[in-house]
Amino acid sequence: MGNDNERNEEKRLLQEKSTFFSTSFIRFLGGKNLFFFLVIMLLLGVIIFVYDKISFIFAPLQVLLNVIILPGVLGVILYYLLRPALKLLVKWNVPRSLGILILYIVVAGFITLLALLVFPFLRDQFTSLVQDFPIYFMSAAESVVSFLNNSRINDYFQTVNFSYDEFLMDFQDDLVVTVKETMTNIASGVASGITGFVSTITGILLSLVIVPFIAFYLLYEGEKLPKFVLKIFPPRMRKGVGEVLHDMDKQISSYIQGQILVSFCIGVMMTIGFTIIGLDYALLLGFIAMITSVVPYLGPAIAATPAAIIAIVHSPLMLVYLIIVWTIVQLIEGKFISPQIMGKSLSIHPITIIFVLLTAGSLFGVPGVVLGLPGYALIKVLVTHAYRLFKNRYNDFQTDEANYYEKKVN
Repeated sequence: MGNDNERNEEKRLLQEKSTFFSTSFIRFLGGKNLFFFLVIMLLLGVIIFVYDKISFIFAPLQVLLNVIILPGVLGVILYYLLRPALKLLVKWNVPRSLGILILYIVVAGFITLLALLVFPFLRDQFTSLVQDFPIYFMSAAESVVSFLNNSRINDYFQTVNFSYDEFLMDFQDDLVVTVKETMTNIASGVASGITGFVSTITGILLSLVIVPFIAFYLLYEGEKLPKFVLKIFPPRMRKGVGEVLHDMDKQISSYIQGQILVSFCIGVMMTIGFTIIGLDYALLLGFIAMITSVVPYLGPAIAATPAAIIAIVHSPLMLVYLIIVWTIVQLIEGKFISPQIMGKSLSIHPITIIFVLLTAGSLFGVPGVVLGLPGYALIKVLVTHAYRLFKNRYNDFQTDEANYYEKKVN
């Protein structure tokens, strides 16, 4: 009798003893599912390694991505720009297809008006600036050298046998040689690269022609896309996936619409300010500021460089006026325009923005600089929702309520 009780007690203790997959930590990570997940990741790594050795198989896919990425991005931008106006027309009981047609007519008329009235003037100013910019640059360099020669810094450089005048002459000679070599290389490469150049221009033109069609289908059936995506997921996951899609759509919409409006305001204010102080090429420099302001922080600094060079050549007082105009515009944009238009839609720290722009630019060049921030915003949405799911799962396996991340709301 006693032996039976001992055996029952040992059996009970063995049953209560936790296995590796039944420990709280492993159950929190997924239990046996974790093991299968690691196996799948290992197999995925092997597959990637194998396909890396036969990467030529992916060449058609790479060509496809290169073909569709430009019209796709431009189509999405046009979609987010026109969607608010289309929603307003639909709210006024205008059929969706007719509303899209009206918007296209308005956009086409606006582009035609710009091409007829503004573009010729910008073209003339750009041609003149390209011709005169080397003169402006060398005049600015000579002004800086003259200032340094009359400053105390000159005494220090004389002790190390450094001459500004010799440096400037050498720089001029190197610049002339570089320009000649560049023109020679361009001339020699025109014949051999004419086919590639024509192919590239043709691809860009075809991409621009495809953009209105992509935007049309996005505007016409874009509201159905999230519902189609949700049907792919199991029913119990659709609510969470729907929240992720909604937040991603909100982030991209706020960024595209807000950044373009902010850039337009900066361009207008810069043009008005340059005109008031009498700076040459005011409209062209304002247009450059508008285009480059699409990239936060770095864009305005890039746009101010040619304006500063022209101002230095004009007079030192003009440079002071330029600094005043640039400061006023940045203050108005930072304190009034951006908070009202964009608010805190991205909620990204300025230091983070700079690091994202530098990293994306190093990896993907100019497209990376332009698309780095919206890409970061999408990744941030995914990580935020994944972390929320992590906290909820932690609470499910946490018996001590004091250690909860937050109270669960059922």
